[in-house]
Amino acid sequence: MPFTITTEPFGPLPLATEREPLTEYILEYPGTGEFLTVIPEYGGIIRRLVLRKGKNLYALIHAPESPQALVADESYASALLFPFASRIRHGIFTFEGEAYALKMNEVSRDNALHGFVHGKPFTVVNQETTPNHASLTIRYDYTGDTVGYPFPFTFTVTYELTRADWLELGSAPNADRLCALRIIYSVLNIGTTRCPVSFGWHPYFSLNDEPVDDLMLTLPQRTTIILDGDMIPNGRQPTEPAETISLRDRQIDTPFQIEPTGETSTGIRFAETVLSSAKAGVRLIVGQQTGVGKLNYLVCYTPPRRDRIAIEPQTANVNALNNGEGLVVLNPGETFSGSMWVRLD
Repeated sequence: MPFTITTEPFGPLPLATEREPLTEYILEYPGTGEFLTVIPEYGGIIRRLVLRKGKNLYALIHAPESPQALVADESYASALLFPFASRIRHGIFTFEGEAYALKMNEVSRDNALHGFVHGKPFTVVNQETTPNHASLTIRYDYTGDTVGYPFPFTFTVTYELTRADWLELGSAPNADRLCALRIIYSVLNIGTTRCPVSFGWHPYFSLNDEPVDDLMLTLPQRTTIILDGDMIPNGRQPTEPAETISLRDRQIDTPFQIEPTGETSTGIRFAETVLSSAKAGVRLIVGQQTGVGKLNYLVCYTPPRRDRIAIEPQTANVNALNNGEGLVVLNPGETFSGSMWVRLD
């Protein structure tokens, strides 16, 4: 049975000048009922992700349920964070002798936060279905017209619902043909000068709405980054080995620099973070490619409502436009790319 891609209207954005409904793309494997949905016209976000373990389907991603909620959302649910991830102190940075001032969108802490492609309209440039996967490729072309960031780029993201054994992580072939999500991102510097970039993804996960306090989190080997009162780095703790922690009564809003946990059959190094439920007997695994210029950082955050947890792969540290930690500088015509995945075990 082949994978499928269909579309359906999601509804118009409130106060939009053109009240045409947004289009939601549905990538699905009918054989198992697994699917994900993407809204290219609103930041290219994943709104829903449902994967199967055994005979059970699990709703894994928390995101707004209506166009009104999309506009009102301040949690950056499922946002693609580009051209910088996390916070930039005062929204000010210097690059190659020039000072720049970004628009501040975290006024309470006096920071610029999470780039500026969230909510922007992406264009669908390719879609493909085969017996083994469904993929949707979207693109955002930026001309350099945002305050404080005059560096044009083309930002491309491919969402792929694929057979889990096609991730090539060294696991046994998947006789049940269960699915996984793979995300591949690529950035091209289309300007005439060098440009500084970092990338992150901001999904909120749950396991069929099970309370966070009932879940466990397994972190890879890592260095915890210490933050000041404005959530800007001011130190590091010693490296800690991989460990599993209980989330009961534990508040997390912490960035880490992480170490690889494995290598694919094609030589790609990666790290995986695991959210597990003893009650359901299931583990949600968030993987990220590591190595030079890849996703070597991770942020975990438990919101006050305790109904979800953000597990955020990132390529750079907080305030990277100033401290340079993980920052990638692209020459004209140069690209920057990597991959992430989500699977159940």
